[in-house]
Amino acid sequence: MLKQRFVLDTTALTDLQTREVMGYASLSEGMKAILDLIADARLHFGISCYVPYPSVYKEIHEFASRNGCDKEVMAKIDTWLVKKSPDRYRVDITAQIFQEYVGYMRERINRGMGVAEDAIWEAANACLLIESPQKKEKEYREEIEREVIGGVIGKFRNKYRAALRYGILDSAPDIDVLILAKELDAAVIASDYGIEKWAEQLGVRFVPANTFPMMIKEYLKHLPEKEAQPGSGDKRKKGPSEEMEFI
Repeated sequence: MLKQRFVLDTTALTDLQTREVMGYASLSEGMKAILDLIADARLHFGISCYVPYPSVYKEIHEFASRNGCDKEVMAKIDTWLVKKSPDRYRVDITAQIFQEYVGYMRERINRGMGVAEDAIWEAANACLLIESPQKKEKEYREEIEREVIGGVIGKFRNKYRAALRYGILDSAPDIDVLILAKELDAAVIASDYGIEKWAEQLGVRFVPANTFPMMIKEYLKHLPEKEAQPGSGDKRKKGPSEEMEFI
């Protein structure tokens, strides 16, 4: 019997669909609710939720700060998420090489996007100038940006990401999540098709971010009657003999 463990990607706390399912409008409210569930699961069942340190931990903190989350959210992150650096050299995959490859792929993909955007600007300007040779290029610049180029580049970015970034691991935090989950024999929580796809390849359990809160709520429904109900304020840390275990 193994104690239940989870490794959280940033999207486990920030996924929009998860917030909508839970009925919260703001990121701050949604993160608080998920972190409160994690706290109840930790106190009543000994369930541990990890985040790779420093990559995913830093990413979560920065995302929360940029989106107006208050100090209470930051305190809950620091209190209830277990920070651990993945052991990239001892996990039974070529983790360090794989991480370097992911960084290299992301750099090349972004560089390719920049080159393509430059090509769009050049081609569009050239075409308009050919059609109206009597007008100067400077006079057309603002109109081109407003009416044509901005929309074209927006569509291009969406299609480019779908074609080249969807389903691949394109950041160091993504690979850290998988390495740590492999190391701990834990399930991954994320809303990221690339992580889901590679978790399957590596034999790591995967739980979609939008079902994770429902899973924790289901555990909490089956608390023994003598225990305090979640959120009642009578939470206490259980001793080793009282901790429940899960496969």
